[in-house]
Amino acid sequence: MIGVLVVDDDFRVAKVHRAYVERIPPFRVVGVAGNGREAADAVDALRPDLVLLDLYLPDVFGLDLIPRLRSAGHDCDVMVISAAREADAVRGAVRHGVVDYLLKPFDFADLRARLERYVAQRGRRENAVVRGQADVDRVLAGAALPAPAAGPLPKGMSVETAELVERALRDADGTLSAGECAAVTGLSRVSARRYLEFFHTTGRADVSLRYGVAGRPERRYGWRGVRR
Repeated sequence: MIGVLVVDDDFRVAKVHRAYVERIPPFRVVGVAGNGREAADAVDALRPDLVLLDLYLPDVFGLDLIPRLRSAGHDCDVMVISAAREADAVRGAVRHGVVDYLLKPFDFADLRARLERYVAQRGRRENAVVRGQADVDRVLAGAALPAPAAGPLPKGMSVETAELVERALRDADGTLSAGECAAVTGLSRVSARRYLEFFHTTGRADVSLRYGVAGRPERRYGWRGVRR
């Protein structure tokens, strides 16, 4: 479970955000705070993994709360959820290392997409094995503000499985066949092939053909931009 603290001075908005989060596994709301002081106390007591932070709080500007948390030894991630559209606020959020910045108003699908991407990025950071500069770059990219999603997945495909296949491609020593990808990820060969072809058609993976002694050539997939 990923524990979440919701910080918003409007209790009605906080209630909506809480309801949204609790519909998205593996997230669990551990507390709600209405101002900066309550938020700092709640982080001390509840030790959340992620703070959903409004910026317009009655006693402090939300970003000013982050250095206080860090100086107190808390390493929880922070996702800004605010109506603040000023460029200075966005730049300040980047400087403070927030994992995402979601503008109000938004709907459930918007938040779900951000939280699902956060889960994938968190997994990459925690499981990263640094073998070279490319690995360092991927870890840093996972900690920065992510780019918007390339678009919705086709029906029947899940974000979690797509992230699993992407990670297998990125970590591969060269290219992968559908069978090799299935062995690495635990998926069926048919499912692995479907996700690999999706990445190819959307321009995120390259395909090469390996010719054997007999039969059709084997299709092999490599994540675009990764060269080993």
